[in-house]
Amino acid sequence: MVTKILPFINGAFVASQAERWIDVVNPSTEEVISRIPDSSAADADLAVDAAYEAQKSWERTPAVARGDYLHKIAGGIRKREAELTDIVIREGGKTRGLAKTEVLFTADYLDYTAEWARRYEGEIIQSDRPNENIFLFKKPIGVAAGILPWNFPFFLIARKAGPALVTGNTIVIKPSQQTPENAYVFSQIVEETGLPKGVFNMVPGRGSVVGRALAENSKVGIVSLTGSVPAGQKIMEAAARNVTKVSLELGGKAPAIVMNDADLDLAVKAIVASRVINTGQVCNCAERVYVHSDIKEVFTEKLVAAMQAVKYGNPSENADLDMGPLIEKNALESVTDKVDRAVKQGATLAAGGKRAFDRGYFFEPTVLTDVTNQMDIMREETFGPVIPVAEFSTLDEAIELANDSDFGLTSSIYTKDLENAFIAVRRLHFGETYINRENFEAMQGFHAGWKKSGIGGADGKHGLEEYLQTHVVYLETSK
Repeated sequence: MVTKILPFINGAFVASQAERWIDVVNPSTEEVISRIPDSSAADADLAVDAAYEAQKSWERTPAVARGDYLHKIAGGIRKREAELTDIVIREGGKTRGLAKTEVLFTADYLDYTAEWARRYEGEIIQSDRPNENIFLFKKPIGVAAGILPWNFPFFLIARKAGPALVTGNTIVIKPSQQTPENAYVFSQIVEETGLPKGVFNMVPGRGSVVGRALAENSKVGIVSLTGSVPAGQKIMEAAARNVTKVSLELGGKAPAIVMNDADLDLAVKAIVASRVINTGQVCNCAERVYVHSDIKEVFTEKLVAAMQAVKYGNPSENADLDMGPLIEKNALESVTDKVDRAVKQGATLAAGGKRAFDRGYFFEPTVLTDVTNQMDIMREETFGPVIPVAEFSTLDEAIELANDSDFGLTSSIYTKDLENAFIAVRRLHFGETYINRENFEAMQGFHAGWKKSGIGGADGKHGLEEYLQTHVVYLETSK
């Protein structure tokens, strides 16, 4: 059965006036599973207008009452956990375990965000004048636009909508055209909670049309996008027209440094887990490995064996898998091209390296050795189950190689030496560093990148404050 996805605007699902529909394909089977309208800029503007009007009264709703709605949405998600898990598997090719984790983590994230309702604060600032008080209020920005990726499509709704709504903003979500059905069900849950009309809106469609229209709209106060660097650049250009605030989580090229004193079994397990999660289609995945020359041979041997042991296939048919397919045909072609170019540039193919199966967008778990930092595979985001391995002799050299990148999202180091760990922490130019563990952030942390990996960030107190602006009041009395 092919599901038709409708926009959710001003508290209701509305019939689309689009002249054409876009097919959504199951990446494991290449079958059409749903269709979305090729929505227009006018559709996006209609949703923004609804959000703009709703925000006036939503801002005046007590924060704790706003948080209560997030708790209700979280409860609705848990009631439909099995259905949503199947949708995430079908749309994105996630393994069952990862899909279920995403669904439940989304509910937990909304509950966590709701609890900030009584916790975010303004300030009282000391004045230089004897009869004056200075107050700093934290206030909502207004209408938020959330432009979502396909790799964690359900969780990213909560990551953007949760902090926006609890702080008094309203929101318009544009789901990825590859993974829209989960947002459709999220909207159904929102409708069931009785959330005031216009507070949450969802418009499916193309990023080049709907996403751009949202970023260009003068009634939008902040645009939050998770996506590629080119997509982020286009959003910045569109938002610049009205000097609209942007919060961007973009690409990554995470280095993993393996020192000669590392627990190699732990390092291999963590790096492989961090690389094959969601078939390597995660911006904070370990994308390049630097291993000390003293242990290169034994580490590589263990790494190759671990990657060759990775189980993959159609996650709708087999729950016991480590990874599924890539998201689409273009992704399969891109990963194939990157591996082929690496081999032409001098890398050695130690495992995998080609498409798997005749149907679906599957790619073999791949290890490349004899890699240098000048190769494209070490400089371009791969977004696939490919691990390139280079060697180093000193920690100074490893840190220099790791920092030699346009990206700065996540990084990791494996060592038993606390001094080496903290040298890396002080000198690595990345928003996050993981020590002796896989790359995966916590909801109470702050997920933010340096350089071309983004502007602003998400999660925790600092992610919440992305959706707030300050209002300073000077109150002077006569006595």
